[in-house]
Amino acid sequence: MGCQVTQDLMQGYLDGELDLVRNLEIERHLQDCQACSRVFQNHQTLRCAITSGALYYQAPANLRKRVLSTVRKANKPETIPRLRSWRWLSVGASLAAVALLAWILAPLLIRPSADDLLAQEIISAHVRSLMASHLNDVSSSDQHTVKPWFNGKLDFSPPVADLADQGFPLVGGRLDYLANRPVAALVYQRRQHFINLFIWPVAAAPDTDQKTSPRQGYHLVHWTKSGMTHWAVSDLNQRELQEFARQIQSQAAGAAR
Repeated sequence: MGCQVTQDLMQGYLDGELDLVRNLEIERHLQDCQACSRVFQNHQTLRCAITSGALYYQAPANLRKRVLSTVRKANKPETIPRLRSWRWLSVGASLAAVALLAWILAPLLIRPSADDLLAQEIISAHVRSLMASHLNDVSSSDQHTVKPWFNGKLDFSPPVADLADQGFPLVGGRLDYLANRPVAALVYQRRQHFINLFIWPVAAAPDTDQKTSPRQGYHLVHWTKSGMTHWAVSDLNQRELQEFARQIQSQAAGAAR
């Protein structure tokens, strides 16, 4: 993939709108091309400035309901007899108003959610770690080796579970960068499948149950517990990845007691 094609597709890549093959092609190019890598960083900086500044507007959750309600009201049949010409004029005006409203609001309705964008970012990080043969900065199956390795490298201490007895041995850990901050990436294995477990703190976030979603041939499970958000991603089947997440949460609950 050349520089021009990469830059033409940059916005789609940042918005998570491309397929896996295109994402991988762009990531390979960004690793090899400093010019395009700088363009990518500039785009990310601009997006962060917009979404975190006063110009960013989060559409209300009931926006879709209100738009659909407006459409239904605009298409209700006339209940009072009127001259044919005025009836058609009214219908035409209603359709024009609906079309204008849809054109204005369509970008808000189809905008990917924050979770969608983060999930795409996590899949990219997982694939990148496998492609670059950079799964680990510290390679060890000993949680007492992996956990201290993060000291001084992060502003938090990630919980590291030993799940070898449950069939998910620890392989190691590394630093990664997600959601505009450094995060801990713990690597586990299930047969020939690697699992990346990304962990970072979230301020004032309530605990949430695990949620599972399939994307681009991968499965993701995420949950929040005790101020830490967890995202597990792998090409492992959904049932086993959910079991992995349950074991992580079970060990964390046992440690808390």
